[in-house]
Amino acid sequence: MNTPISIHDKKSFIQWFLNHYQLKKRESVWILNYLVNHKELLANVHFVLDVKFSPRGIVMTTHCSDEVPFRFYKNQLVTTDAEKSFHDIRLNQQDDLYIQLNFRNSNQNAYYASVMEENPFIPDDYFITKKEKDFAKQILDKTVFDYKRNTLRKEIDQALDDMNQEKFIALSNQLHMLEKGFFIQPKLQKQ
Repeated sequence: MNTPISIHDKKSFIQWFLNHYQLKKRESVWILNYLVNHKELLANVHFVLDVKFSPRGIVMTTHCSDEVPFRFYKNQLVTTDAEKSFHDIRLNQQDDLYIQLNFRNSNQNAYYASVMEENPFIPDDYFITKKEKDFAKQILDKTVFDYKRNTLRKEIDQALDDMNQEKFIALSNQLHMLEKGFFIQPKLQKQ
């Protein structure tokens, strides 16, 4: 669960950001200044990654970044018109507003990280490709196999030490079936 970010912290961050970075679109500055001066709006502002998944969000970019200068997302609509987005912000002050700021080394900026929140609208599998999922499953299967095989080998060794022929045969058969089942599956592939 996310710890709520205080209005004061958001306001301080925006002021710091405006003093340290120049945005590609001047309307972005107007919007941020408007937010700073309206506490009720600032309470509903959330700084997140990948704002395109949120129901209402803005992407703002500084001159030091190659990203798009400005995008406003509302439901499935996208606009680059900052005035329309400003109008929407003024009319829907009680609605959550998600903001993504693109600037150099933003992922390493401690101040930005202090106001960042997890975006609840990002799909669960957004950061993982099918190839990565398959590889992770292969590693997990191999790890489970190795654990079971090592456990059976120890039990077989113990059965030999105890001279328990029945247990030795049963465990040996289990080991044989485990290895046969594992090696029939596709082998772990190198990346």
